[in-house]
Amino acid sequence: MANFSAGAVLPASALNDAINGPTINAQTSNYTLVLADAGKLVTLGTAAAGTVTVPPNSSVAFTAGAAIAVAQTGAGQVTIAAGSGVTLRSAGSALKISQQYGAAQCYKIGTNEWLVVGNITT
Repeated sequence: MANFSAGAVLPASALNDAINGPTINAQTSNYTLVLADAGKLVTLGTAAAGTVTVPPNSSVAFTAGAAIAVAQTGAGQVTIAAGSGVTLRSAGSALKISQQYGAAQCYKIGTNEWLVVGNITT
């Protein structure tokens, strides 16, 4: 996700994402989010359970309001996990994607605080 101010130039990649939807970052094993994932869809396709970790701000400084979608494309259930010092907020403390082809959206709402919503379960 890019933040722009008056006079800023819109890069072609941001325009493409706005028109075509988010870029997909396909993963096949446990994965820790990186700054380039902001505004993208991270997929995890594994036969066994897998984890997508949200790193602390000290490691990856996502901007406030950053949004990252996470989808389970394999049979293995995907858990969204908090890195050291990170708090993940969700209804009922649910942080597992409920089924194959389900997805969750992660929003950065504080320095080390994220809101997780979507097809999630405990």
